[in-house]
Amino acid sequence: MATAAPSNRARRHKWSLELGSGGPRGRDRQAGQGDASCPVGYSDKQLPDTSIHETDRILVEKRCWDIALGPLKQVPMNLFIMYMAGNTISIFPIMMVCMMAWRPIQALMAISGTFKLLETSSQQWLQGLVYLIGNLVGLTLAVYKCQSMGLLPTHASDWLAFIEPPQRAEYTGGGLIL
Repeated sequence: MATAAPSNRARRHKWSLELGSGGPRGRDRQAGQGDASCPVGYSDKQLPDTSIHETDRILVEKRCWDIALGPLKQVPMNLFIMYMAGNTISIFPIMMVCMMAWRPIQALMAISGTFKLLETSSQQWLQGLVYLIGNLVGLTLAVYKCQSMGLLPTHASDWLAFIEPPQRAEYTGGGLIL
């Protein structure tokens, strides 16, 4: 056993460090530091400036386009919600219409913050225009749903009490003309 210990000391591994002595992997003594060695992984070499790579620019462009196309991606969902809510005047369709109108209005009020996020892109103005158009399309869908539910004043009788509402030409029920 006593002879095995010196042979282990003579054999060095790649991963071993010699912190006590200034061996082949130790650092030279620096003025004022005494025996303190540099931390593991420390290198005196200067690294090249890697602040912006081409892949980073592509990722920034992609993220900016995701922000700009966000409102347009909500249009199919809003159309489905409009279909499922129906045209009756009840609490559920009115809540859906209010949410469909409120989200674009809220986004338009905070548009300056969104434009600040898009400043890093080279296509900032096009992305801002797409974002604005997407929110206006969402607002237009909400207004259309209000009109189809009969919540918008579109006839003169809605404004004036002395004008009679327009008479319907025909009434239908269950797919039959009555």
